Amino acid sequence: MNRKGKLLICILLLISAATVAVAASGGNSKKGKYLYKKSCKTCHDEGAEGGKLTPLSKTQKQWDLFFDKNKHKAKPAVWKDYSDQDLKDIQQFLFDHAADSDQPQTCG
Repeated sequence: MNRKGKLLICILLLISAATVAVAASGGNSKKGKYLYKKSCKTCHDEGAEGGKLTPLSKTQKQWDLFFDKNKHKAKPAVWKDYSDQDLKDIQQFLFDHAADSDQPQTCG
């Protein structure tokens, strides 16, 4: 492959990576993990009221839809205690470690 072809491939890869990053931007994944473990995991653990739920439970798109449209319909009052930034942080953590992410993980 010639030099121009390699450069074009690199540019396309960078654009692709930037698109994914923009889709879930605005949150701090580390803070989101802390908030999830501190608050969400109480109801979303094995045998708990909300059933086990980890980042691996959904894809990135499913997490985005949950935060954009569902907004915790089962118990919307739960989210009243969080600022918009807290919710973005939790969403970022879940997105970054979703089943189809580069770093899928549970919330151990």
